[in-house]
Amino acid sequence: MNSILITGATGFVGSKLIMLLSRKDWDICLAIRKSLPQLTFDTFDVTPVLIKNIDSCTDWQQSLNGIDSVIHLAARVHIWHEDTLDSEAEFLKVNFEGTANLVKQSIQAGVKHFMFISSIGAMATLSDHPLTETSPCQPDTPYGRSKLQAEQALIELASQSSMTWTILRPTLVYGSGNPGNMERLIKLINRGLPLPFGLVNNRRSLLYVGNLVDAIATCLTHPNAKNQTFLVSDGQDLSTPELIGKIAYHLERPCHLLPVPPSLLKLAGHLGDTIEQFTQRPLPLNTSTIDRLLGSLVVDSSHIRNTLNWQPPYTVDEGLSKTLR
Repeated sequence: MNSILITGATGFVGSKLIMLLSRKDWDICLAIRKSLPQLTFDTFDVTPVLIKNIDSCTDWQQSLNGIDSVIHLAARVHIWHEDTLDSEAEFLKVNFEGTANLVKQSIQAGVKHFMFISSIGAMATLSDHPLTETSPCQPDTPYGRSKLQAEQALIELASQSSMTWTILRPTLVYGSGNPGNMERLIKLINRGLPLPFGLVNNRRSLLYVGNLVDAIATCLTHPNAKNQTFLVSDGQDLSTPELIGKIAYHLERPCHLLPVPPSLLKLAGHLGDTIEQFTQRPLPLNTSTIDRLLGSLVVDSSHIRNTLNWQPPYTVDEGLSKTLR
C-alpha cells in the first residue's frame, strides 16, 4: 500500500481530499497544526501527526517516516488586505522557506514524489490574455511571489535527487465552506439587493474544489504527471454578471444588476480601503474585491486534460449547486 503525507489536511481543500483518497487504497498520514479529538478522524483510515508551525526549522522526520508521496497543501494564504497588514517576510517564511525545508527533508527521507499545490497567483492576479504553463510568471502580491519561489525551490532541489514532482496552479477555488471573495459575493447575492455590476465585461476561470481534489488524485497515480506543472480550472469561464446570475439562480434569489460604471466601482473600492484602515474591519467591497470583480483572469487548462486524459467531474453549475446547498 502506498503511503501519503498530506499537509494542511484539515483545511478547506485538505478535508475534501481526505474524503476522496480515503476511498482509495492509500495509507494516509495527516499533518495538522493543533490536536483534534480522535473522533474527528474515526471516519477515515488516517494517522494524524501534529506540526504546530511551518517554516525553515520545522522537523518533519516523524511525519515522513515510510512516506512515498507528499501532497503539500498547507500555506499562509492571502487574507484580508494581505499587502498592507501582512509583511512579505511572513509569506516567505511559511510558503517559501517552509516548503523548501519540507522538500529537503522529503528527499532525505526517500520520498518518491512531491506534489505542491501552488496557485495561479504565482503567475498573476489579473490578465487580459489566457494564461498557459509557458506564460511568464509575474506575481503581484506577497502571496503569489512566495508561491512562485516555493515552486522554483522544489524544482531545483528535486533536480538534484531521484524524487519527482508535480505542481498544480489552481484558479479561484470555490465550494462549501470556502472563505474569501467568493463567500463575500455569495452573501451579497443572498441578501437579494441590487448589485452594481451590470456593466462589467470580463472573464474569470474558476475551479470547484471537487474538481481540484480529483485532479490531485489523478496526478498521484498518473506517470505523465511527473515533473509537470499544470494550470487547473473548471474549463468554463464566466463574466462577473454571469457568475452572479448563476449563484442567484441556485440560491433562488432575485438577480438585479445595476449599470454602474466601473470607474465608480473602483472609487468605492478605494473608499472601502480607507474605512478598513480606520476600523480595522474587513468590508464586502474594497480594492482587492473590486479588482477581482472587474478584471479578467482566464487560464487554458488543456495541458492537464491532454497530458493526463483528465476531465473535471463537475460542471460549473454542478459545483455551484453543491456549494450553495
